[in-house]
Amino acid sequence: MSSLPRPLSARARILGAIVAVAAVGLIVVGSVTFLAQRERTLTTVDERLRTQVEQLRTVAVTTDESAGAPASDGGDDDLVLEDFASVEEYLQTAVARLVPARNEGSAAIVDGEVQYRPTTLSGFDIADDSELVDAVVAAVDESDRTVLGTVSTERGTLRYIAIPVELDEDSSSGIYVRAVNLDAELQPVIASMITFGVVALAVVVAIGFVAWFVAGRLLSPIRHLRDAAGVITLADLSPRLSPQGNDDISDMTRTVNEMLDRLEGSVDVQRQLLDDVRHELKTPITIVRGHLEVMNPDDRDDVVATRDIGIAELDRMTRLVSDIDLLATVEGDELEMKPVSLAVLTARVGELVAVIPGHHWQIEHTARGKVVGDKDRLLQAWLQLANNAAKYTPEGTPIEIGSTLEPSGARLWVRDHGPGIPRAQRHRIFRRFDRAHGSRAVGGSGLGLAIVDAIAKGHGGRCVVTDTSGGGATFTIHLPSPTSELPAPVRAGDVLQREASS
Repeated sequence: MSSLPRPLSARARILGAIVAVAAVGLIVVGSVTFLAQRERTLTTVDERLRTQVEQLRTVAVTTDESAGAPASDGGDDDLVLEDFASVEEYLQTAVARLVPARNEGSAAIVDGEVQYRPTTLSGFDIADDSELVDAVVAAVDESDRTVLGTVSTERGTLRYIAIPVELDEDSSSGIYVRAVNLDAELQPVIASMITFGVVALAVVVAIGFVAWFVAGRLLSPIRHLRDAAGVITLADLSPRLSPQGNDDISDMTRTVNEMLDRLEGSVDVQRQLLDDVRHELKTPITIVRGHLEVMNPDDRDDVVATRDIGIAELDRMTRLVSDIDLLATVEGDELEMKPVSLAVLTARVGELVAVIPGHHWQIEHTARGKVVGDKDRLLQAWLQLANNAAKYTPEGTPIEIGSTLEPSGARLWVRDHGPGIPRAQRHRIFRRFDRAHGSRAVGGSGLGLAIVDAIAKGHGGRCVVTDTSGGGATFTIHLPSPTSELPAPVRAGDVLQREASS
């Protein structure tokens, strides 16, 4: 089975994109520059050729020494076609006077044949270029007027202007042609573009080297992340990245580390929960199995007693599973943070605890104001504290509840007058399946206070236990001030996971 080809690395793709953009940009700039310079050169050539029309109409007469040709018979300052007896005489004089410049050539054509060429060749000779002559004659015969055109010959690409010359007294037809070698005129532009191309290639190579180095530095944290993710297992979630700098990549590194912290905390919490559940379920299972093994099936009383024990243990397991599910819900749910009236919340708790038998319930104080929190979860936590107080205090003793609001925050408390909780055991009672020993060792799953603690921490607060004056214990839920900023949404599980990871 053939394996799929490995795709290009991110570093190679980034390098390719940067080099491609740079190359395209330089190509566009070079092309636009070349076309602009070429167009400017062609425009200049055309302007030089068009001036031949005016120069041929009025040719300035020079002295014999400077021009090397006789002056016109008229003696005027201008050489006018009508002053000549024939087309040949006029073209001969015009060719002698209009000396071609560099990269230019001129000739006089009479009746389709080249008759005159400049005696001073500062440019190049076009008299022997039959391709140019044939093209000029054909173009003039077809249009019968001045022609501006281009023709490719063995000399290269020539841009020419052909001016027909005729006299009423002469039956001959003449053409004055001036041509410019475009290849020679464009040579400086082409040389400049070759230089530009070499420099552009060097720039692209330099950009490639810099891009390769920069991409490597930018992707280095991602490679470290890949290596760290490769060694992370459920057995070892400790590897972390080392953030360097204060840029976006470093922020991503820190975010990944925070994610790994939460993941490690979540796994630790799950492991702890599984260990506790396994330990707690082992006892009722052992009890039920032991009684079933020693039960005498022929003894009706023994069967009934074993049945009652089994049902009681199953009921205890059911309550345990229900409390575990409740704790998981509290830790995983997003709290619906809204303004909550303390007076309304206190009155509602007072109504609900009044039906718990065996104790005299009293609302000692009601706060006036609001806190930001999840009303249902706060009610649940407060009722759990009240239920614990009813279970762990002697029947008939009074229990007070109340709420206060201070600048530092709100307090929701339940005060009983039972035996209290020893200081050495107070740090344990909020753990899962952990209870204070002694007179408070009563039935229950051991998750009630853990649920209260999770709800309090989910609100950014805490639950503490203190002594009651005269004996007993006071459980207080401390909530932050309504003006305090809370993350939205707040997850109770995140708080527990951070504590577990620490």
